[in-house]
Amino acid sequence: MSRNAGAETFSVQELMDLYAPVKELIKTRLAEFRLIWASASEEELFQELVFCLLTPQSKAKTCWKAVQRLACKCMIAEGEPCQVQEELVGVRFNKRKAEYICSARAVFCEKPLRSTLEEFSSPFDAREWLVNNVVGLGYKEASHFLRNIGLGEELAILDRHILKNLALLGVIDEVQSSPTKKAYLQIEKKMTAFSRQVGIPMGELDLLLWYKEAGEVFK
Repeated sequence: MSRNAGAETFSVQELMDLYAPVKELIKTRLAEFRLIWASASEEELFQELVFCLLTPQSKAKTCWKAVQRLACKCMIAEGEPCQVQEELVGVRFNKRKAEYICSARAVFCEKPLRSTLEEFSSPFDAREWLVNNVVGLGYKEASHFLRNIGLGEELAILDRHILKNLALLGVIDEVQSSPTKKAYLQIEKKMTAFSRQVGIPMGELDLLLWYKEAGEVFK
């Protein structure tokens, strides 16, 4: 899809106008994410990972409600894939994602998630490890997870909404439905350069573009 496709337009000035009234709200949300890393239990960190495993092609709030149901029933720590799947109401590809959750649980059975992430000197290295070791996490999902626990504000979370708006802003030429690793990293560099150009930090820019689409700042 070309950035000229359709009637929708979005200029840098419109971006800045959108940013001004929600800037403090976005900063507060990012501070809450950083607090998660500072104070969350191992279980709470893993819940954030589960959330990001569920989000592809599903609504964020639906996924978070599913995480809360699983946590209430102790399914995240102990549930079999078939039991986990039953709680993933409204989540697309719930059978596969239930398997992803149980697989991820096994990855961090011997060495906790926090200890694993503490070994990396940069969020980029942590993301690479997650993509290579946790089934179901691509670059988008791993970036999302790290941002949500306060470790990945420099990372781009390139879902279709962000890509669409980057195209409208002229940052990229077209929207790729499933960017390869090479394409993802190239777009991330372009988004980083754009964030510096307009003076909106990467983490804030992501939440701002998400706000433009959803009308709220969630996670």
